[in-house]
Amino acid sequence: MSQVLVDQGPDKGAIWHFGEPNQEQKFLAQGNAWADLSHRAIISIAGEDRLTWLHALTTQHLEKLAPNVWKEALILDPNGHIEHQFFLVDDGKTVWLHLDSEKKDDLINYLEKMKFMMRVEISDKSSEYSVFKTPGKTDELGGPYLILPKSEVSTKAKEFNNSAKQIGMWAIEAERVQAQRARLLFETDHKSIPNELGFLNRAVHMNKGCYRGQETVAKVFNLGQPPRKLVLLHLDGSMAEIPNHADEIQLLGKPVGFIGTAVRHHELGPIALAVIKRNTPEDATLNIKNITATIDI
Repeated sequence: MSQVLVDQGPDKGAIWHFGEPNQEQKFLAQGNAWADLSHRAIISIAGEDRLTWLHALTTQHLEKLAPNVWKEALILDPNGHIEHQFFLVDDGKTVWLHLDSEKKDDLINYLEKMKFMMRVEISDKSSEYSVFKTPGKTDELGGPYLILPKSEVSTKAKEFNNSAKQIGMWAIEAERVQAQRARLLFETDHKSIPNELGFLNRAVHMNKGCYRGQETVAKVFNLGQPPRKLVLLHLDGSMAEIPNHADEIQLLGKPVGFIGTAVRHHELGPIALAVIKRNTPEDATLNIKNITATIDI
């Protein structure tokens, strides 16, 4: 198989596709695909207080998390803006996180500062462990996921290849866009709050105690709608190019939002996740650098 690698952005160095991205997407939709996500960072958190500590720091309910149950979680700033996004699982002794590599150092630094007297031990395991998306229908977190030692990657890859097809990030991202799952560094900017991006009741537990930024989340949820919203756009398929991340979206010559992720889907054609002003009409024809787009309703 001929590998094409991602040459820039948070997924730099990962496999983009193996020469047949449409076929890869079909296998993924059927649940017969797997992906090596070793470009993502791995952090471990051991210690008796790991779950109660993470419960207090994040948007997720974690203090009674059962082993081998995956969760998505965010860490917000004091104003409710999204600073970190990660996926985690507890094995009974240690919590394992995977996240975008360029956010790893910032997250570790923050967690170290918040240890105080808690019995937790934070370690960067990126050089020792990898994460795979395993065969099976994609769940609401983009998994199922498996964290494994790098020494076992080759053996596990051979095992998966006996019954499934290895795919690249093109297929992974096309499915994510279709499912409207927002991703940090793509659908977020310096003022993003969870209410805008579909995180409530998934990465944000709505019935847990206090965490940093909760006031903003609760206020917007209880008193009104956020000023922006996440939408799926259908792009003009006659154009050879597709928009880039952060390209400005205009309506009648005025900016109304930005492109998060644009990709070619095997069934829907060119599509994109975008963050736009909430009052943008649902039947509007939008423009991104002379590429027209409509909102999926």
